Amino acid sequence: MAKRILITGADGQLGRALREVYPNAEFTTRESLDISSDISNAREWSEYSVIINAAAYTSVDMAETSKGRITAWQVNAVATASLCRIALQYAITIVNISSDYVFDGAQKLHSEDELFSPLGVYGQTKAAGDIVVSTIARHYIIRTSWVVGDGTNFVRTMQSLAEKNIKPSVVNDQIGRLTFTSDIAKSIQYLLDTSSPYGTYNVTNEGESVSWADLAKEIYILCGRSSDDVTPVTTAQYYNGKTGIAPRPLHSTLNLAKIKATGFNPRNWKEALREYLVN
Repeated sequence: MAKRILITGADGQLGRALREVYPNAEFTTRESLDISSDISNAREWSEYSVIINAAAYTSVDMAETSKGRITAWQVNAVATASLCRIALQYAITIVNISSDYVFDGAQKLHSEDELFSPLGVYGQTKAAGDIVVSTIARHYIIRTSWVVGDGTNFVRTMQSLAEKNIKPSVVNDQIGRLTFTSDIAKSIQYLLDTSSPYGTYNVTNEGESVSWADLAKEIYILCGRSSDDVTPVTTAQYYNGKTGIAPRPLHSTLNLAKIKATGFNPRNWKEALREYLVN
């Protein structure tokens, strides 16, 4: 009998995308499986072959608060370590989702072997999770950025503003590429199905690197509005006078050479964006 796949973070944007790829997997939420606690006896773990950890605390600014800091470390680091103990004990392959926030953004293109240099608490907790996962022989770390899926995200926000004829100011000095959760889910499936070498893989959509402002302009055009409705501003200008804001990496573009060498080729983000806005 084939062993089972367990996926955490069932209700998140990636969790929803993984449901399409793995309809027969076991999906869990914090209510059904609290992975930050002792889960040694929570399942008959010998029946599982893969754990995909799509659970994460992603509130970047809230992670800088006293309460948010604790939660971020609990979800992104402690819970990940809990899953790793199970994976190690039962020879289960673990897949964990990483972030461009583990870097300070000083380099314009990030490879998988760049040394960690997180600017804020969120990035620190994700880096800690990466370090723990990397100690497990059978692991895949999927490092991604600017994630868009089924839920609240930058693209849906800009689409809503465009439909309401609102003219926003958007940051123009943070550079990167979109990553659609459907492509992340397919990349995970591909790596597992092809038994690709274990390790860390950058996964984003393909295409030119752009700023958030450039992206907003593209969304406005696709929504039938003028790109001139979007006013580009610097990060410093955008957050001027605001408190409790986490530092952001200015350059988030990830080098895709390693994942493409396996034979997996992500869609161009502009093509994916057009399809996303239609649905």
